[in-house]
Amino acid sequence: MEPQRWPLADGRELLFFSLPGHGAAPLPDRRVLPGRTGSHTELRLDRQTGEWVVIAALRQNRTYKPAPDQCPLCPGPSGISSEVPAPDYDVVVFENRFPSLAGDGSCGLPDAVDGFTSAPGNGHCEVIAFSSDHTGRFADLDADHALLVVQAWRHRTAELMARPGIEEVFCFENRGEEIGVTLTHPHGQIYAYPYLTPRTATMLRQARLHRERHGTNLFARILADEVDQGSRIVARNDSFTAFVPFASRWPLEVHIYPHRFVRNLTDLDGAELEGFARIYLDVLGRFDRLYDAPLPYMSALHQYTEDDAQREGYFHVELLSIRRTATKIKYLASSESAMGAFINDTTPEIVAGRLREL
Repeated sequence: MEPQRWPLADGRELLFFSLPGHGAAPLPDRRVLPGRTGSHTELRLDRQTGEWVVIAALRQNRTYKPAPDQCPLCPGPSGISSEVPAPDYDVVVFENRFPSLAGDGSCGLPDAVDGFTSAPGNGHCEVIAFSSDHTGRFADLDADHALLVVQAWRHRTAELMARPGIEEVFCFENRGEEIGVTLTHPHGQIYAYPYLTPRTATMLRQARLHRERHGTNLFARILADEVDQGSRIVARNDSFTAFVPFASRWPLEVHIYPHRFVRNLTDLDGAELEGFARIYLDVLGRFDRLYDAPLPYMSALHQYTEDDAQREGYFHVELLSIRRTATKIKYLASSESAMGAFINDTTPEIVAGRLREL
């Protein structure tokens, strides 16, 4: 699927993804926006952990909880009020005005690590608006519209992975003020990192050890063991299984795995893409029926490349929520935030049973 491309006032590109029979009718972007002068972000190496930290001070001025009539993700038929100068749309993607990472990463990161090591914050950050409905939710989308979002994720994954200096493409959604969301319009983001993120590096290290010891793929073994054990399965279809993992770290945590080994969305065939959209909608619908109010959650699509360092990576999705009861939030306090030692106040088997009932 090739989107319709449209220029924004400051030179960024807006991509319209449309359902069959629909067509965007964009208008000139008439806003007066500051010029773009390259990357204003920086990577600094934490010598205690060997992990990169992004320093992006420009994000202090990003849009913060605007009034509904000033939402930058709603259609802007006047061409002066929105990031989407059009009377309507199905799905749109555009580069974030306040990116954590921006710039050409073809020069790579420094090899030598000595003293205060830093590098330009090269990479790419995009926003994806799931629909033009300001009060909608992903779980409210019909199957064709959800598939369109998945196809947009797939398109952006392919294009961003092909850019020089990009090591990892991460599609994600944060939903709910409890998570820290500052725009309530249904949307997600896509980050293209110039390095492997710490959690990805940890999982790949475990996968390599598993391959050395057992000769099989770690993620495929996890899926097979969960299906065989059965008590934590939430939903299944022909192509995907959703389950609460054995060692859940979050009060509500569901992982979605394809039945076939693939590294990212670009490896899925048409039937598998449809199966992914269906089970993703299924699980999010269960989340929103769990309590009287919509559930705050984070959605993380773990994707990998064919590089030797990532060859054991197995595409999967992690859906996480900090809500531990209808009225209580699980805050990541000192044990989790300072030490990385998670304490879960719920039992994975009970959570899975409850979600199955829904």
